[in-house]
Amino acid sequence: MNSVDADITDCRYAILSGGVGGAKLALGLYLEQSSEELLVIGNVGDDFSHWGLHISPDLDTLMYTLAGVADPDRGWGRAQESWTVLNTLSDLGGIDWFRLGDRDFAQCLQRGLSLRAGRSLCEITDELARGFGLRCRVLPMSN
Repeated sequence: MNSVDADITDCRYAILSGGVGGAKLALGLYLEQSSEELLVIGNVGDDFSHWGLHISPDLDTLMYTLAGVADPDRGWGRAQESWTVLNTLSDLGGIDWFRLGDRDFAQCLQRGLSLRAGRSLCEITDELARGFGLRCRVLPMSN
């Protein structure tokens, strides 16, 4: 049993969450329940590889929403995001259809590097969520 497994046994409430709507529901529970007792299991069915990055859009939306850093106007990504990397890719003739901001790009880069180093998506997501200061557990539905 690793530290991720051990901490799950302390959770009293669990919710399954996908994208923006699921993240908003999770936020309501996070704010109303004892957040330390909440486990939010995020969708990875929409995960994909792009620019050599492992992108987990629903997990990221979930963490950004719970941490209060989600962009309320777009409904996804981070508020006050910059777009230097994407704009430069576009200037170079690169693929720019997927709108990934600079801080989002960094999170996906970190996730991919950690996966290639042999860490599980559960461990990585748990670490990222804790980095946002979240008091609840956020884990993917599978590795």
